[in-house]
Amino acid sequence: MPEGQWFYVLVCLAGVFLSSVSQVMLKKAAQKNHKSVLAEYLNPLVIVAYLIFFGTTVISVWAYKGLPLSLGPVLETTGYIYITLFGVLLFKEKLNAKRLLALGLIIAGVLVCAL
Repeated sequence: MPEGQWFYVLVCLAGVFLSSVSQVMLKKAAQKNHKSVLAEYLNPLVIVAYLIFFGTTVISVWAYKGLPLSLGPVLETTGYIYITLFGVLLFKEKLNAKRLLALGLIIAGVLVCAL
């Protein structure tokens, strides 16, 4: 990979991480009781999460300026790793052998494609 592409790889990975954070924010907001359907969507947590989603879309478009089109989707799969970690750490979800195997395959695939 050319040296200048590493910057765009890091930008893309940061965008994927922020997108995962916004997904966690939406899940946290969904776990709360709201007075109405309108209040469910117009609370600060949901609004900030959607603003982050918009920002990560802009980041992804910008990152594709310096990345090969074939590498972008590979880097996007790292979101599964972030979401799994957040699920285990924040939502006390269980990590079983199938999930560990799947995460290992994702990491191996990213490394093979990126290097």
